[in-house]
This record gives sequence, structure tokens and C-alpha cells, in this order.
Amino acid sequence: MAKALDGIRILDMTHVQSGPTCTQILAWFGADVIKIERPGEGDPTRGQLRDIPGVDSLYFTMLNSNKRSVTLNPKTEAGSRIFTKLIEKCDVMVENFAPGAIDRMGFPWKKIQEINPRMIYASVKGFGPGPFEDCKVYENVAQCTGGAASTTGEIGGFPMVTGAQIGDSGTGIHLVAGILAALLQREKSGRGQRVTCAMQDAVLNLCRVKLRDQQRLAHGVLKEYPQYPNGKFGDAVPRAGNASGGGHPGWIVRCKGWETDPDAYIYMIAQVQAFPTLAKVIGHEDWLTDPDYNTHEARLPRLAHVFDEIEKWTETMTKMEVMAVLNPLEVPCGPILSMKEIAEEPALRETGTVVEVDHPKRGKYLTVGNPIKLSDSPADVRPSPLLGEHTEEILRTVLGLSEGDIQAAREQKAI
Repeated sequence: MAKALDGIRILDMTHVQSGPTCTQILAWFGADVIKIERPGEGDPTRGQLRDIPGVDSLYFTMLNSNKRSVTLNPKTEAGSRIFTKLIEKCDVMVENFAPGAIDRMGFPWKKIQEINPRMIYASVKGFGPGPFEDCKVYENVAQCTGGAASTTGEIGGFPMVTGAQIGDSGTGIHLVAGILAALLQREKSGRGQRVTCAMQDAVLNLCRVKLRDQQRLAHGVLKEYPQYPNGKFGDAVPRAGNASGGGHPGWIVRCKGWETDPDAYIYMIAQVQAFPTLAKVIGHEDWLTDPDYNTHEARLPRLAHVFDEIEKWTETMTKMEVMAVLNPLEVPCGPILSMKEIAEEPALRETGTVVEVDHPKRGKYLTVGNPIKLSDSPADVRPSPLLGEHTEEILRTVLGLSEGDIQAAREQKAI
């Protein structure tokens, strides 16, 4: 079956996580992704956090499936010629180097446009224009500067970063959207364009409800936050533990076995529409006639007690037993699933969300599949490439180089 991006060729100048996340999704959609790596070294994540000596790490393999690898040094004479030909032959170039790195290779945006006016040049940056735009950024820095850390953590505790890679992978996914939009616009204009996505901006986009609450705070206390009514609000959105952040209060409560199982918990949402059902199930039908509990506004100052009572009920059952009771009643809730449980969940294997891949050196390993499902373009997940595995193949078939050209490039250590 044809893929959505069949015929689109990506010049992948990315490394580590944010850029490779982007290009991997494009590869899953069917694009021919040519990953450029430094001869003899490759993407630094090939060797980071290795669990098997001498084999590409899971860090690398899980971010670079479905790609082809070419080793190339564009700073050599032969490498510069090859890189120029790649720009001519590709539709999109993606990079996440430090600011100005591609320019220093001799390929500023103006020159790229001259080589290929249809080229879309996409970049992950740490910050947009401003006081920090020349600074290098990593995952946790992005979470801190994008507003996530200041609004995450226990009430009254210190700022916390989340385990989700919202800075790196989150920005890569945002960049995919920009690239696809630019490809669509190119169909109308015939021209390529620059696409940039700053990690700070992407994290802030994922924290928009907190920016919403910052503006609401100017008009009074935030009644759905646990600080209400007895806590203290300052002039910025506070950390709120496991509060839902939405119009329906939520909290994590313990389930049976929590004393020994660190994940024996479930997230409960006291949704307005489902609250009467929830109250009856946990044995508090009296709340439905009690003016202290029978309206959403009345419950807000008493949420701590509401969730304490819910927890007394959930502690009598496992998290899956709680789910089995509440799901048919349309009471919103969700178990805290460990990575072990996720890896072993059959449904996620069936949907291609978790995929087993057979790597030529590593053997079988689990990775994530494409989270974006297209009915007419199902994604298949293939192993990540070995370092330089496709160098000669691409030089011959894509660029049309002769054996003499390839040998000359090898002698210059361009490949």
C-alpha cells in the first residue's frame, strides 16, 4: 500500500532526540529519510546508555527506525560537493544543531535556496529570537523555561520536571506539523521555506492551560486548585500536585496493594455529570441531598475530603477492579500504568503503538510505533540503520556518483 509521503526525500541532519523524533515520524509516513552522520562516530546516541557492548543503544534504535544512514563530512571538498547534490535531490532538510552550525558548514539558508528553491529547511531551536536565542537547550532546560516545571510538583514543594519528553520529542512532533504545512503550501507556491520550532515555545504550547490560569488568577483565587480555600495564592500559578488542571477536579488515589506496589494507584475525576453515580458507588448517596456536597461549587472547598472518601473505597480493590466497576458507569478514571505493564499490554501491540523490532546486531527489542494512525497509510517499523549502512547505495542511486567519485570521497575521508 502506498504511504502518505511516498516520493518525499528528507535530508536528516539531526541527532540525539528532538530532531530524530521528527524525522522518524516522517519516515513512518513513508518519506525516504537519509540520515547524515559523522564518519567513524555517527549520532552520539549510538553509544549513549548502551546496555549491550558494541551494539547501537536503545536510545538510538528507538529514534531512528525506517531511515537510511550515510556517513559524510560536509567540511571536506568532496563532502561539500556531495552535500550540495543531496540538497538538490531532497525536499526537506531537518536539523537540530546548535545555532549557526549549518551556516558554519558553508550552507546558510540563502545558499540552500540558491541550490534548491523548493527546499524546505526545518530546524529545532532551543529559544526563539530574544535574550536566550544563542543558548543551547536540553530537555529539562526546555521544561523549566517553557513553564512546565514551575507548575509541576507537590503543593509547596520545589519545581519538578515530568518524565515525559515534552521538550525534545514534543518539539519534534510540533516540527512535523510545520514541515507538512510547508510541503502543502509548496504545492501552491512552488517554493520552499524556513520552518523553525523552539523548544521553549513547544513546551509553552503544551502548558497553555497554565497560561490560562495565570490570567484567571488576576481576577481571584483558582477554586479548583487544592490551595483553595485554606491555602495561599501568590501572583503566579502555583504547583498543585495531582490536581487535574481542568474544570472537573481530579486526584490520584491508592488502590489495594499500594503498600508494596508503587503503581497501585488510579486517577479519579469527580466529573460533574458523573458525580451522583460515583457518590452512590462509594457509599455516599447522602452527598446528593447534602447542600455541602450536592453542587460543584459546594464541593470545591471540600475536595480533600471527597477524595479521601473515594480512596477508602478504592483501597478495597485493585486498580483494574476499580476500572471494571467505574468504566461501565462512565465515571472517568485511569490506572497508573508502569512501563512494564505498558510493554506487556496486548492491545498496544495490536494497534502498533508498541512494536517488536528485529535488529541485525541487537536482536529483538521493543520500540514505540507511530502514534498518528492513517487509515490509508499504515506505518511499518523497520530497524534503525547501522552507521553508514547506505552510504554507497545512496551515492550511486540517488546522486548518480561514479565509482571514481566515491573512491575520491573515501580518500578525502569525506565518507
